[in-house]
Formats: sequence, structure tokens, C-alpha cells
Amino acid sequence: MDARLAIVLAGTLAASSLGCGPSGGVPTDPLEGFRLVDLSHAFDDSTVFWPTGRPFEHHRTAWGAQPGGFWYSAYELQFSEHCGTHLDAPIHFAEGQATVGALTLDQLSGPLVVVDVRAACEADRDHAVPAAALDAHEAEFGPIAAGAAVLFRTGWSDRWPDTLAYLGDDTAGSADNLHFPGISPEAAAWLVGRAVAVTGIDTASIDPGPSTDFAAHQVLAAAGIPILENVASLQQIPARGAHLLAFPMKIGAGSGAPCRIAALVPAG
Repeated sequence: MDARLAIVLAGTLAASSLGCGPSGGVPTDPLEGFRLVDLSHAFDDSTVFWPTGRPFEHHRTAWGAQPGGFWYSAYELQFSEHCGTHLDAPIHFAEGQATVGALTLDQLSGPLVVVDVRAACEADRDHAVPAAALDAHEAEFGPIAAGAAVLFRTGWSDRWPDTLAYLGDDTAGSADNLHFPGISPEAAAWLVGRAVAVTGIDTASIDPGPSTDFAAHQVLAAAGIPILENVASLQQIPARGAHLLAFPMKIGAGSGAPCRIAALVPAG
């Protein structure tokens, strides 16, 4: 977590736990001055999933008034780890690297950088973001610091949940004809060189759809960098100034997990 924000939150939380704000009166809201933006797609019958994986299934096992006079509902879940808005743990593409359960919250939060590559992706739906795009972003907004969370905005989340529009193909069980943007292995290596904490994208994979070797995944995973995929609502986040908070289901040995992602965005 960004040190300055961490200090602010820690101080206000401590004050709140004592029942006082800065003036000793009403407890302070630790998020005052920020608004929370949800960067996650809902999991439901329309959730886009990797074609060779298991789709999201939500089976009702109980629903209604019970003999004791109370309401009760319950469901069972079945789906691939890599379905909907989710996290890829480094173990997904690098032997010996961290599982989902081994990742710390510090690795899944940080000052948020949004790299807008929509124009290039609109021109080429198989676009692989080059390292030069990150150089251009730094030239406009300043250096990307170590520990940052870097998310790529391709504009593809606007196509959700239309599987054909989003993946480029809706053939069940086949990933041989997918078409959507991702990043190049050179861009992945650039991020490794900057020691970012986490990266992600608003498409189904950090690699472009036609990729067969998943080179960007391999580069990032080997460096222990987790990846967020199928991110939503990046149009609500500025290029700089927000803070990422990602909370995957803590699957101990998981190679991935469904994830609730949020951004703390300065209010006003």
C-alpha cells in the first residue's frame, strides 16, 4: 500500500477505534475524501468464461419459508478459477511461484496507474501493447513507481457480457480462434523492471487472444507478479491518483480465484 495513504488510514482507523475524530468528537471515516469504485463484473448466468474452462454455475438448494417460520435460501457454486473477474496467481504460469493463498494483501494493492490503450485496440482487436506505450504514459504522467498497480484500459469491458464481441469467438470448448487485445512480452518485462506489485487488464487475458504461448503471463509469473483479468469500469478511474484494492477468494492452493476489485478514488 502507498505509504502516505497507509499512514492516513492507520491514523484515522486508530482514532475511530478510540471513539474520536481529530477533534476528539465524532469517529472519523477512514475513507473520507475518497469514493469506492467497483471494478468487478458480477458473477451470474451471463458471466464470460475461458472457453475451455467451466462456466459459472449457481445451483439453488434451498429457497423459501421454513417450518420454523423463518426464511432460508442457499446455493452451490461450480466454475473455473479463471472465470469472470479473477486473479491469476504466479503459480498459474511459473512452477514454484506463489499460489493464491500465499499472496499477501500488500501484493494486491497499491497506487493505481491506468494506461489507456483504447485507440490502438480499436484499430487492431489483436493488439499487443508494446513497451513504448508505457514509455509514452510515463512521458505524459511521470514515472511509474515500484509497488504500483498497473491496469490496462482497452475498452473491451464495454462488450461484456456479449461473448462473441468480447472474445471474438463463442465456440464452446475451443480457444483456437480468440481475438481480443493484451500486452506484449516486452511490455510485461518493462513492468517487471519497474517492480510493479500487480497488473491487470479489462480483457479475458493479459496476453492477446491469438496467443498460444502466453508469453506475457510467463514473464510476469516468473517475477511473482499477480494478474487481474476481466477488470470492469476503468472509465471511472483517472490515469493517476487512485488506489487499488483487490480481494480474491483465498483458495489456498489456487492458481487463480474470483476477485472483487475496487479502487479508492479521490472525491471531487
